[in-house]
This record gives sequence, structure tokens and C-alpha cells, in this order.
Amino acid sequence: MSMRLRKLIHKLTYALILLPLVLSSCGEYQKVQKSTDYNYKFEYAKRAFEAKKYVQASTLLQECVSVFKGSEKAEDALYLLGMSEFENKDYISSSAWFKQYYTRYPKGKHAELARYYAGYGYYLDSPDPQLDQTETIKAIEELQAFLDYFPRSERVPLAQQAIFELQDKLTLKQLQNAQLYYNLGTYLGNNYESAIIVAQNAIKDYPYSKYKEELEMLILKSRFQEANLSVDERKVDRFREVIDEYYSFVNNYPDSRNREEADNILKIAQKYVKD
Repeated sequence: MSMRLRKLIHKLTYALILLPLVLSSCGEYQKVQKSTDYNYKFEYAKRAFEAKKYVQASTLLQECVSVFKGSEKAEDALYLLGMSEFENKDYISSSAWFKQYYTRYPKGKHAELARYYAGYGYYLDSPDPQLDQTETIKAIEELQAFLDYFPRSERVPLAQQAIFELQDKLTLKQLQNAQLYYNLGTYLGNNYESAIIVAQNAIKDYPYSKYKEELEMLILKSRFQEANLSVDERKVDRFREVIDEYYSFVNNYPDSRNREEADNILKIAQKYVKD
């Protein structure tokens, strides 16, 4: 008998052994679903969660939560429901259940984890920067609330790191918006001024972002373009602004990879400004 055939027989034998167990499990779950004994459902849901059958656990727990409302088991059932949805990667639903938990039980035994996972679920669901950032903002709000309520939690470093990443994502979106205005130039108006405003607001909102240098460079370039396109009577004043912006930039980033471009901007600006 070849080795390949032996492996195939071994797999088939293993599958045949497991099949009755799988069918038995499915049959028991269907029995639990039809049952009106919610304590039985709750116990089965806990076992299902431990067995990583999160859909089964969630389905049963949603029934238990409404029935147990006001009882001692309600708190555990609600928290476990949130965890089931979280493990099933339905982060929006899990965050909603966790928020319901800490609203009902602000000092409950799972309050710390509920607040953490409510925010972390939104963090995991946060989309790419070019998309709508509603979930990103919710994640920051929830995680910041977690830090406010539980400043000594062992999960504080994880929450802080997640917030930094989320803020960088929002900053990147603003940088992309500012870059878009810059690329539009004078199309249908002075888009350079819009680029400056968006970039300045991003720096104000997220002063420690890793994109701060790029935002400041974009402001310098936008001011230069504005000055270059200005009417003659305004060129001197606007190029003075360019020079001020240049020195602010190089003071902050003396070794910037954009230093050569910034220096070239200064040389041109100085031709118009004679002190």
C-alpha cells in the first residue's frame, strides 16, 4: 500500500469518527433553539462560546438577554453576547452590545473590558483613510473614555497606541484633502488657500502626528504658489510670508528630505524681498 493511499484512508477514517460527533452537536443545538428553558440555553451558549461557535452563542444569548433582563444572569449574558459578536468579527454589533452593557452596568464586573472592547471594535472596523471616517471617530471617543474611566488598566498602552494610529489615519485623510486642493491649483478659484487652511487645521487637531512634516511642507508650497501667482502689488508681502514659513519649516525639520525643495523656494522668494 502506497504512502499516499495510507494518508487518504487515515483522513477518511478520521472524518467518519468525527461525523457522528458533528451531527450530534448540530442536533443538540437545534434542540436548544426550540427549548423554552432559557437557563439551558444560557449554559449551552457559554459552552458554544468556549468551543468558538460564536454564531450559535450569539443567537442564543440574544434571546437570553431579553428574558434575563433584571436578573442576576442578565449582566453576564450581555457581556458574553458582546464578546461573541467581537470574536465573530462583527465589530459594529459587538460595540453596540458593549455600550449597552456599560450603560446598564457602569460599575459592573465587566465594565472595564466592555469599555475597552467597545472602542477596540470600532478601531478594528476603521476603514481606509479615503473612506468615511465615522467609525474612526467613534473608536477614538470610546477608547478615550476607556482611558478616562480606567487609567490604571493593563490595557492602557494598547488603547493609547490604537488612538495614535486612528489619529494618524484622520490626519492622513486631511493631508490627502489638502493635497487635492493643492493639485487643483487655481481651478475654479484659489485652491492653494484651501490647502493651507485644511493643513493648518490638521496640525492644530493632531499636533503629534507623523504626517506633520508633510503638512507643513504643503503649507510652504501652497504659500509659494499663492505668492508666485499674485498681482505685482501683493507679491512682496506674500513672498515675505513664504520666507517666514520657510524658516518655521527648517527650524522644525532641519534634516528634512524636502530640504532641497524648501531651499529652492527660499531662493526664489528672496529675489522679491529685499530688506
